[in-house]
Amino acid sequence: MSTILTVEGLTKSYGGVHAVRGVSFEVAAGEILALIGPNGAGKTTCFNMLNGQIPPDAGRITLLGKDTTGRAPRAVWRLGVGRTFQITATFSTMTVRENVQVALASHASKLFNMWLSMPKFERADADSLLDLVGMGAYGDRPCGELAYGDLKRLELAIALANAPRILLMDEPTAGMAPKERVELMRLTARIAREKQIGVLFTEHDMDVVFEHSDRVLVLNRGTLIAEGSPEAVRNDPQVRAIYLGEGLLYEAGHAGAHA
Repeated sequence: MSTILTVEGLTKSYGGVHAVRGVSFEVAAGEILALIGPNGAGKTTCFNMLNGQIPPDAGRITLLGKDTTGRAPRAVWRLGVGRTFQITATFSTMTVRENVQVALASHASKLFNMWLSMPKFERADADSLLDLVGMGAYGDRPCGELAYGDLKRLELAIALANAPRILLMDEPTAGMAPKERVELMRLTARIAREKQIGVLFTEHDMDVVFEHSDRVLVLNRGTLIAEGSPEAVRNDPQVRAIYLGEGLLYEAGHAGAHA
């Protein structure tokens, strides 16, 4: 698999606190990579640097051969990075289709023109994205009427509007019922592998991590302490000692294996 994203020595401090220090990893096309760790481990800080929301103190970020270190979020987005957030952000008074149309218009730099012809603007492409995430029948519904699980699928469609090469997903299943979590991650994995999109996601639910990731990175106090297959990470003594404890890691791994 070809490498999409390369991170080298990524570092960020706030005063005397090292939020992220010397983190390096790669994401390949079609790969599902989980970034886990206890609260305060540096996961969100790492995401925010990759997305351009905060500049790193040191290190380098390379996307498709281009150095994106310190670039603004919009510039990073235009180079092919999609992102979903722990708290879903949509326009509740607009229809499901219109939410996707706004994202498509932004990608095409035609937001101002879009308002003149909203019903028709990129309608076919919007409907295609909604079909892709299983929301094709919801296009005309106001976004504010959607159940939370459907909002998460809509957010995925919006994140795909810029034809990303890599998706950054910050706790994509937070607040969802167990069945909805499995469905969303299976959908994400299928789309990623079909379209060869790399996925980097953070997650507290170990069932989700062990069932759906190809590799797992473990952060603790800003430092990468383990990297490997879900099985290797689950059995890593340092991860067992530092992260969730042997019982939770063992139970989560076996629950995921039998899901």
